[in-house]
Amino acid sequence: MEVTDQRLPAATFEELALPLFDQLYNFARWLTQDASEAEDLVQETYAKALRGFSSFRAGTNFRAWMYRILRNAFLSSRTGLKAAPVFDEEDPDQVAAAGNPTPESLLIEQANREIVRQALEELPVHFREILLLCEVEEMSYQEIAETLSIPAGTVMSRLFRARNALRNILQEKLQGGRHGL
Repeated sequence: MEVTDQRLPAATFEELALPLFDQLYNFARWLTQDASEAEDLVQETYAKALRGFSSFRAGTNFRAWMYRILRNAFLSSRTGLKAAPVFDEEDPDQVAAAGNPTPESLLIEQANREIVRQALEELPVHFREILLLCEVEEMSYQEIAETLSIPAGTVMSRLFRARNALRNILQEKLQGGRHGL
């Protein structure tokens, strides 16, 4: 059976998909806020993507296609409900890779990271996902638009609103408006 070049890319699924594994897991982890759920979500994403790989169009954005599958699987599993936040301790390899920081700078950096993490958790999913795609995954507005199946203008306005919402939460946290975890 001969396959046309328009339907299947020259690269294999593994060549395209495996390099995205860590990025997809990180995004899933932020969305689900649970390591086990993130693993299940990524596994489901890869299974769906592999089954649908023959429908992937060569020349289109494979990365956005994979993120869209992950996001749709997440939304299908959640029906809009927010999960209870669960996070592992700081990865020691990441701390070691930072060079030789002082204990004080490590404490301040970890506290700042925790405040931002808590603020992100408080955002609605549609704000959290757009910030993560833009700031963490460094996707272009066009890639985000393809991933979320929304116009680029909506990406820009939602990103603006998400950044404002995050800023407001962070200001409230830093001004002592909220205490505890």
